[in-house]
Amino acid sequence: MSVVVYSTPSCPYCTMAKDFLKKKQVPFEDYDVSRDERRAEEMIRKSGQMGVPVLDVNGRILVGFRPADIENALKN
Repeated sequence: MSVVVYSTPSCPYCTMAKDFLKKKQVPFEDYDVSRDERRAEEMIRKSGQMGVPVLDVNGRILVGFRPADIENALKN
């Protein structure tokens, strides 16, 4: 399983998404797009969005913190 979270330190929804994954004991990579321009460009290319959080769960792109969608993506 591959999970990536594109986030910023000041984003409360990013924190909620990462806390949700930690609670589920799902390992993930966290990229701070406010400091990593390459990862920010990657996030925009994948999602078409500039807002965070963006999650990449096994290639499925999720924008925003929506626990039910994250759960569903983790099952597939």
